[in-house]
Order: sequence, then C-alpha cells, then structure tokens
Amino acid sequence: MTLRRVVRYTLLVLLTAVFVVPVVWMVLTSLKTYPDAQRTPPAWLPDPVSGYGYHRLFEPGSQNPVLRWFVNSMLAAVLHAALVLVTASTAAYALARMRFRGRGLMFAVVVATLFVPPATLIIPNFLVVDTLGWLDTLLVIVVPGAASAFGVFFLRQFFLSLPRELEEAAVLDGAAPWTVFTRIVLPLSRPALATLTVLSFLSNWNDFLWPIFTLFSADRLTLPAGLGLLQGAYNTDFPVVMAGAVLASVPALVLFVLAQRYVIEGVSRSGLKG
Repeated sequence: MTLRRVVRYTLLVLLTAVFVVPVVWMVLTSLKTYPDAQRTPPAWLPDPVSGYGYHRLFEPGSQNPVLRWFVNSMLAAVLHAALVLVTASTAAYALARMRFRGRGLMFAVVVATLFVPPATLIIPNFLVVDTLGWLDTLLVIVVPGAASAFGVFFLRQFFLSLPRELEEAAVLDGAAPWTVFTRIVLPLSRPALATLTVLSFLSNWNDFLWPIFTLFSADRLTLPAGLGLLQGAYNTDFPVVMAGAVLASVPALVLFVLAQRYVIEGVSRSGLKG
C-alpha cells in the first residue's frame, strides 16, 4: 500500500469519525439515567442502560406532546417536498427546453436569489403570512420556501443532460408539450427528483428558526421547535433531550438510506451540461 493511499484512508477515517462520533454519543446518552448523564467526567457507555429518557419523552400526561410534534413535522415536510417538486420541475423544464424572450435573464435572477441569506427574508415572509392569516397553521410551514430557487437550478441542469431526441420523437408522434413533460422527461428524471425530494424534506424537517417565529400553540409546533422546550432555563435533562434528538434523526436517516442510490446518481448527472 502506497503512502498516498494510507494518507487518503486515514483522512477518510478521521472525516467519518467527525460525523459518526456525535451520533453515537447522542444515542448512548439517550440510554442513560439522569444521574449517569450528569456524571463528571462523563462516561461513554451508559451504566446502567436505561429507557428513562424515552419514558419521560412519551409519558402520558406530559406537557410536551412529542408525538404530535412528530406528526406535524412529518406532514409539513412531506407536503413541502411535494410542493417543491411541482413548482421546481415545471419552472426548470420551461427554462431548460422552452424558447422565450428573457429566459436567460429570468434564470439569472433565480440563481441570484441563492446568494440571499435566508435570515433576511424572515420579516418579509412573516408579514406576508400574517396578512394571509396563516400564522400558527400548517400552511405557514409548508408553503413559504416551496418556490425553491435551488430546486429550479438543480432540475434545469439535469433536464439539460437529457437527450433532446426522445422529446423530438414524441412531438413528431403528436405528443403535446405537457405529455412530453409528464410521460418522458419526468420518468427519466427520477434520480434528480428523488434527490430534490430528500433535500427538500430534510430542509423542512430540520428547520428551527421559522417555526419558532410563526407557531405559537404547543400542539402545533414541529419537532425541532418543540424539542427546544425540553431544555430548562437552569437545568437540562440530557437523556430526554437526546432521546428527542434520536427521534428527530430517524426519519432523515431512513429516507437517505432508501434514496441513497438515486441521490448519488442525481448529483453526478445534474452537472454534466450547463
């Protein structure tokens, strides 16, 4: 084994450890008792292994409806991802294949919005949803951000990599533009669509700041925003907090494992042609 390969694998192991070690610590801490989690110096392995954190998280009569937060987050993330797919795919196909005046300028404006910090849009978006009467509802989590500039850019790059001959053959057979888009382009774009679904789902699932500003009722919070309530002002029950973090991590990990093959293929093909 050459020195270069040794260095490469060493760096890969270290990089893997950076991501894996915090996850392992989170899971192990969720299995500790409260006194064990407060031990100084902290111990890696729980002694004894306990379901205290999960019991406290789901105990009946709790003031923190964790399961309701989980359902709220799941509904919001799924609906948001579906809405992003609809808006981004139609806009991206128009920018990739249709010829109209100002197409280049429009695409440049879409790309330019990617450089705007999301935090600067909180106040304008808040005023808009307040005017629409969406505050403290599911719509306030689902709709804002559904017109994804990144999704348009990503899918446009993928659509450009598809051979035009397939679409031209369909047009010669009498297919309308909408038929070409839904029957030919979208089926061929499954890797890109799966990738965008995962990214949109995770973006909405992990969002913390926007729900804090727009959701006020305890039973309407999403999981990331609700987990912040588990931390006290003067004391933190770490097994309970880590149990909530494990719960929040499971859907994201399952989704990524199921869509991993499509994500890799979608990312690799989306940059072939610009």
